[in-house]
Amino acid sequence: MAAPVSEESCLDSYDYFFRPDLLAGKVAFVTGGGSGIGFTITEVLMRHGCNTVIASRNFEKVKKAAEKLEKCTGQRCLPIQMDVRKVNQVEEAVNLTLKTFNKIDIIVNNAAGNFLCPAENLSYNAIRTVFDIDTFGTFNMSKAVYNSWFKDHGGSIVNITATLSDGALPLQAMVKHLAVEWGPQGVRVNCVAPGPIEDTEGMSRLGRGVPIPPESTPLRRVGTRRDVADAVLFLASNASSYVTAQTLVVDGGTKFLGARMLANISRASKL
Repeated sequence: MAAPVSEESCLDSYDYFFRPDLLAGKVAFVTGGGSGIGFTITEVLMRHGCNTVIASRNFEKVKKAAEKLEKCTGQRCLPIQMDVRKVNQVEEAVNLTLKTFNKIDIIVNNAAGNFLCPAENLSYNAIRTVFDIDTFGTFNMSKAVYNSWFKDHGGSIVNITATLSDGALPLQAMVKHLAVEWGPQGVRVNCVAPGPIEDTEGMSRLGRGVPIPPESTPLRRVGTRRDVADAVLFLASNASSYVTAQTLVVDGGTKFLGARMLANISRASKL
């Protein structure tokens, strides 16, 4: 049984690596922004002057998260109930965002559904759910915003992916295709691929609540949610205006450990 991730709270303190007004006047739509990495990504964007929209199937969760985020940053955060798998809900959410803020500058596709399971035990419905949320949900959100706003105004899309494979994953292939097709309209499409990140649902599931030993990573520490958020901030801002179709890996070098890292996770899960 995976250990529950602690209740969401804003960062205790915040040092600015980028200027505080880096995203002043911008609007970001963050799927899955009510918890985990998505919550901290939203907070960091807001701390740099950005108004946000956070969306989830659980409205009470995003409503409470939005209240916390507004209180700690002073920016606006609109909570919306939405399932990325349902195109009509996605389009309605995009329309509501445009009515509220009159623009969308940034999409962070963070909503995800994933778990570890041997292929022989993986049900057809389970694999369909993963693809529906991670791959098709990302496309649904990206296309809806492109058709409604990005096509005429440009924008930045940042997809949260993973480092579990360096092969031709569907999401990476989609990122490269959309970056090339939508580039002439001023749309940049990139990925952030987190490695082991503390206090997240992913690590809770992978390690079953048992911390990964810091000495098992090249940088001798497990990543933080802010590490990921700062990478998203860079790709969402004009600091990366000539960067597109790229995947920025934020894992402290652990992907180069390959089987060793997976072995550490496996050992931790059996303790």
